[in-house]
Amino acid sequence: MRIATAVLVTALTVTAARAEQASDRYAPEAGSVTGIVAPQQATARRHMVVAAHPLAARAGLEVLDAGGSAVDALVATQMVLGLVEPQSSGLGGGGFLLHYAAANGGVTSLDGRETAPAAATPDMFLGTDGQPLPFFTAVVGGRSVGTPATLRLMVEAHRRFGRLAFTDLLKPAIRLAENGFPVSPRLADLIAAEGERLKHDPVTAAYFFDAAGAPLRAGATLRNPAYADTLRRISDGGEDVFYRGEIAADIVAKVMADPVNPGRLSASDLENYTVIEREPVCNTVFAVEVCGMGLPSSGGIATLQILGLVEPWGIEHMSPQAPETWRLIGDASRLAFADRERWLADPAFVRAPVAGLLATGYLSLRAKLLDGPNAMPEVTPGQPAFDDGALWPMPPAGVTPELPSTTQVVIRDDAGDMLSYTGTIENGFGSRLMVRGFLLNNELTDFSFAPTGKDGAPVANRVEGGKRPRSSMAPTLVLRDGVPVLAIGSPGGSRIIGFVAQALIAHLAWKKPVAEIVAMPHLLNRFGPFEVEAGTAATALVPGLQALGYRVEVQELNSGLAAIAVTPAGLEGAADPRREGAVLGR
Repeated sequence: MRIATAVLVTALTVTAARAEQASDRYAPEAGSVTGIVAPQQATARRHMVVAAHPLAARAGLEVLDAGGSAVDALVATQMVLGLVEPQSSGLGGGGFLLHYAAANGGVTSLDGRETAPAAATPDMFLGTDGQPLPFFTAVVGGRSVGTPATLRLMVEAHRRFGRLAFTDLLKPAIRLAENGFPVSPRLADLIAAEGERLKHDPVTAAYFFDAAGAPLRAGATLRNPAYADTLRRISDGGEDVFYRGEIAADIVAKVMADPVNPGRLSASDLENYTVIEREPVCNTVFAVEVCGMGLPSSGGIATLQILGLVEPWGIEHMSPQAPETWRLIGDASRLAFADRERWLADPAFVRAPVAGLLATGYLSLRAKLLDGPNAMPEVTPGQPAFDDGALWPMPPAGVTPELPSTTQVVIRDDAGDMLSYTGTIENGFGSRLMVRGFLLNNELTDFSFAPTGKDGAPVANRVEGGKRPRSSMAPTLVLRDGVPVLAIGSPGGSRIIGFVAQALIAHLAWKKPVAEIVAMPHLLNRFGPFEVEAGTAATALVPGLQALGYRVEVQELNSGLAAIAVTPAGLEGAADPRREGAVLGR
């Protein structure tokens, strides 16, 4: 399918020394609708919301119109997304929030990542033969479910930055769940593509298939009274209803009693879950400050590394139509991914050298590796300044799955608060288990399936009880003189890093407007091969990339970028044409 855009443009991705994850071979939401001719875009003066579904964006705009804050609008938007885009995020998942408060000029990052149950062990994704399980064998069922975090994240963000009553923010989703909403073409396609895996759980099957067992069609009216009831209970009793009461008991029972693939989630895992405030990772590049999410997400660090690696080479003077430009971007991405695989994991379990990875001297040293006419034959991790003596091995290839089905929201309110939020349940439809009207995540498959490397040393991202799996989500804010001028992010699994880095290069170095950066064709390189977006002008670069020594894979690259830029004229917003996003503002 074709994305009609005149912009050949940039796509920089991150890749590593071929430490490819099993899920990296799959599209995050295979079979999805792509190829919309033009991005959704809009301008506004006061406030704006960009979300992955028009009904969710409308809920957010209603809150902003009522005087709500950016976080108020986020709560309403996420609750609707969990209903109308259930395959991507919801109460059964988690997310990361990057927020700018105009009142004090502070940037806050909140970690709402799901955690491994306390009973989780490093070998839980190994089969009886001691080998890593096939990806979907691990995903479908209770084994893959981590502690849901979305509600706690929304409550904590609202406690800090909300204006309106939390209960009022649930009303748009309750109304839609009770009255019904039309199944979108994208959701219908994904249900049909999933087929039998969605029938693992009879409750899930009854929701997404009709009485004859056929997948729901686009345009069919879908109601979810169970979801409405869940939100009403939360409205009446607060978050404890979810984390300590009957809802918690139902979640645990669903996970533990799975007849094929039971999990290890307990009531105490839910009761003890906490949102953690993390230090944002920020670096100055292209004369602005770019801030991202810190660990356990690798997205912010890897994105900043890519920007820091290409800037010294004068990328702003290079042509987006030149294969040599993409050699630079692609190999910078590979270097960042090599570091990601070696060094990054939950900081409560692994001392990661974050400052060292982003240090000017280290990036300058790594950037010198990009000097040359052809593709780098081999990419290895660097040796950044490191407080801790532990050296973590690269995980064996193909055993650290990460295939998020994810959503992206960016919002700016009338007070100047601005946020970028990425939410997820990991794979499309998560674990395929449904309880109380929402799907449960399969976030634990973001851990490395193999707990040790070839040398027998523990892999940084191995499963451990209470640990948060490494992510690639990259909600990003760009600040000029301490004030945000861009909020951006995307779904897309480990490709998120490349999607976001590409867009930032196009905007900051090549001065492309947001409507162009979300629609431009993708060229990604994470592990050596160049992924080139099928049906786009990017395919013209294939012969040139091959001549530079790359293996090229032409395929659909299903990003879901959302962006808001602050300009002298006001706000400019855009949603990726590959999905069903919407931009609304006043």
